[in-house]
Amino acid sequence: MSKRQNTSRLYVPEPPFRPGDTPDYSHISVPAKHTPPRPDPMCDDHETAGHALGLIRVLRFNGEAVGDWKPKLTSEQLLKGLRDMMLTRAMDIRMFNMQRQGKMSFYMKSTGEEAVSVGHAMALRADDMTFPTYRQQGILINRGAPIAEMMCQCLSNGGDRLQGKSIPVLYSFRDFGFFSVSGNLGTQLIQGVGWAMANAYKNEDSIASVFTGEGATAEGDFHYALNFASTYRAPCIINVVNNQWAISSFQGIAMGEGESFAARGTGYGLATLRVDGNDLLAVYAATEWAAERARKGGGATVIEHFTYRKEGHSTSDDPTKYRPEDEPEVWPFGDPITRLKDHLIHIGEWSEEKHLAQEKELKLHIRDLYKEAEKMGNLSGDTHVDPLTMFEQVYGDMPDHLKRQRANFLDED
Repeated sequence: MSKRQNTSRLYVPEPPFRPGDTPDYSHISVPAKHTPPRPDPMCDDHETAGHALGLIRVLRFNGEAVGDWKPKLTSEQLLKGLRDMMLTRAMDIRMFNMQRQGKMSFYMKSTGEEAVSVGHAMALRADDMTFPTYRQQGILINRGAPIAEMMCQCLSNGGDRLQGKSIPVLYSFRDFGFFSVSGNLGTQLIQGVGWAMANAYKNEDSIASVFTGEGATAEGDFHYALNFASTYRAPCIINVVNNQWAISSFQGIAMGEGESFAARGTGYGLATLRVDGNDLLAVYAATEWAAERARKGGGATVIEHFTYRKEGHSTSDDPTKYRPEDEPEVWPFGDPITRLKDHLIHIGEWSEEKHLAQEKELKLHIRDLYKEAEKMGNLSGDTHVDPLTMFEQVYGDMPDHLKRQRANFLDED
């Protein structure tokens, strides 16, 4: 049935399935051939227009890795990528359960999207600055950030370098090139592009990598960022993680029924790529291409990571209220961890037994790290955060009204 109407009535996009429906993704074509081909990273931007409508893939479902985009990664790099994804998922499970026990106020999982963050981080340099959203904890894990300290930021306890001032999962790790996460996703775009422009002005060759969700592409910040990135050839990568759902509204509300989210970059004269976000090798390859282009002066690239949010938007969300309960199980591009596992087994570097053993090992490792973090407090008991820190690290020069409030606080104490 055509989406066009013969009357002037308002059209409101609706998701293809609602609770109670049987989800059927046969309308989504899984490319049999792993196209489009890989162009030279310094090609003209218009040569990538077709890449915004296709889908870059490397991993077949039988475990093979094929095509022009197949990256030159060693077995050790692939095994680390698998471990980092599994570690990210193990941490998510533990922290979600602890939130349910009242140990923290809030949490957001990245289940099903681990390849986006880990594969992307693997292809960047350590001095490249990332401007993530709240589902890119895999970047921190891949870069070796202390997981116990990440947990402390979620627990808002005495080990939290943010002193409990931020919402859990809005991590801040400058030492690991991880710009403070903003709960308002669009703001990362303009900050990241601005950072890239400043770096180019200083003649430095590190780049910025900015993340947003498909829903936030409907915000003005997205378009401001693309305009500046195009005009000044900012050395950055603009990542749109299309996980099909923005909180409880599906991607069609953000004009997802158009050609693709990647195609929006085409109109701004930017290179554009659309990649299978559940394929770690494809994510790595697309990032590697875009990073080389940015570093050599070719400007920004828009990458749409086509993936699926397997669980709720956050611990405050019940996805069964707006989509079929079994929808995540029928997503046609599978699970990123399973797909890389199958590839490593296919090339003789892994086995089901090793995989199960690593799952168990990482579960225990995360448990031990959590116990270490919880010793410094949690929300169900004493957080061990001095209340006076609410007056610190907010203003460079404390305003007079806060000085008076602080004095009153000390007098009452």
